[in-house]
Amino acid sequence: MPDVVPAAARTHTEDLGAFVSASPSSYHAAQEVARRAEAAGYVRLDETAAWDVVPGGRYVVVRDGSVIAFAVPSSAGATTPYTILGTHTDSTGFKLKPKPTTGRDGWVQAGVEVYGGPLLNSWLDREVELAGRLVTADGAEHLVRTGPIARIPQLAIHLDRSANEGLTLDKQRHTQPVVGLGDVSQADVLAELAAAAGTDGTVVDAADVLGYDVVLAETQPPRAFGIGEALWASPRLDNQLSTHAAITALLAVAPEDLSGIGVVAAFDHEEIGSGSRSGAAGPFLEDVLRRVSAGLGASEDERARAFAASLCVSSDVGHAVHPNYPERHDPANHPHAGGGPILKINANQRYATDAHGAARWQAACAAAGVPSQEFVSNNTVPCGSTTGPITATRLGIRVVDVGAAILSMHSARELTAVVDPWYLSRAMQAVLAG
Repeated sequence: MPDVVPAAARTHTEDLGAFVSASPSSYHAAQEVARRAEAAGYVRLDETAAWDVVPGGRYVVVRDGSVIAFAVPSSAGATTPYTILGTHTDSTGFKLKPKPTTGRDGWVQAGVEVYGGPLLNSWLDREVELAGRLVTADGAEHLVRTGPIARIPQLAIHLDRSANEGLTLDKQRHTQPVVGLGDVSQADVLAELAAAAGTDGTVVDAADVLGYDVVLAETQPPRAFGIGEALWASPRLDNQLSTHAAITALLAVAPEDLSGIGVVAAFDHEEIGSGSRSGAAGPFLEDVLRRVSAGLGASEDERARAFAASLCVSSDVGHAVHPNYPERHDPANHPHAGGGPILKINANQRYATDAHGAARWQAACAAAGVPSQEFVSNNTVPCGSTTGPITATRLGIRVVDVGAAILSMHSARELTAVVDPWYLSRAMQAVLAG
């Protein structure tokens, strides 16, 4: 059959695949955003140093697993508003516990804790890696990824004949992955991590590692499949799909074409409530915006005026209608995969969209030539939330919540249409250009 997916959409989503593959943890994702920004001419800023933000400048700053990139038009002044693309870098799954080497009966295992709300069964029988950061005694931070090293094995059906009637997993007993064979007393998961962290030419001694933030990460590569290869399967679409769309959009718009100060703010810890120094409920975005306004000579009154005229597009993936469970969705609003970005609406402000924000987003989609659709929950199936309401509450900036429609949200491997990440990024470009 003929290819119904535009070549530009395939190129964009293949690059999304490269982004996801480079980003097994939030720390890797933040560094990948920064790497791409620096390659495009953005200057890396250090939060502990003085900043010299000037009109025409482009900058990027990383705080732990979060990253903010921003471009200042040459015409920017004290009351120039911000156009913010807000996303998150973390994904649900499992995080490595202290004393990580465990096991029994000849199996060496890694002790993990559930992170957020993953679909536990989707993590069974997959070869996964350990990825994140190590901090050594000298305070240095080392990104680490082991490659496939672990697997959470499912119990054979011969030992649980009722498994297909309703699988129930105990989060403590049934989710600890196997990583090897032998005597647990002779194994050391931390040593494996230290060895993997030494691949950049440095040598990391396990005894020198005093802290770590490490997660399990799916290792099967993203790929297109299905009739006409119109479908896209990938780990961590929630929410690296939006993060990639946002940084791609910002880098595609020249500073002189921005309608305001263009910002990508990708936060960590959204999946666990955003309450951290690098989460949306923390001060990171406000800290950066205040320093930018100060660099442009803004008084407190002028900074407040800039915020009042600003817009944040909070982008997180949303639910496409599931063909096997259509009754779980609102009967009138059925967002389809391949139907363009979704505008998220909730009467209880679980999403921060209001009429003005909705109008701005719909106008941007029309300007980009992108189809759009609305998402609202079935009244008996309450929706989740994202960073949008938090940003609106913290900063008083108008927020509109949007995203791309996917299936299998919070699975180890999620599903979208090849065209939708491209549609989302094009609409984001239109927002930035005003």
